[in-house]
Amino acid sequence: MDADPQQMAAMMAAQGGKAGGAPSQEDIEAQEEAKRNAEEQRRTMLAACMTNEARERLSRIAIVKPEKARGIENMILAAAQRGALGAKVTEERLVELLEQINEREGASKPKITIQRRRPNLFEDD
Repeated sequence: MDADPQQMAAMMAAQGGKAGGAPSQEDIEAQEEAKRNAEEQRRTMLAACMTNEARERLSRIAIVKPEKARGIENMILAAAQRGALGAKVTEERLVELLEQINEREGASKPKITIQRRRPNLFEDD
């Protein structure tokens, strides 16, 4: 069955004007702008919820373990949205949150211990 040209034009317009539904450059730019705005809003909210020292420590953690830092940020923002934060998160409170996450991860991940052999200099072979 062939669709008439008007139906084809309507379908293409609904898909963004291109066959195959590929996003246009404007759509991509709009999505990137929305991501930047959301990230800026996230940083602003974190700045309002944390002391400078805590933000500095979190940024150092993000350099080494970005997924862990993102998890901490999510915890802080969720607590702020619930109204569970009484005051700004201090560096000491941030360390407590990190310890809580490490305890949770420690239970699920196997612990690897490396034991190095010491050379026995006085062997009686």
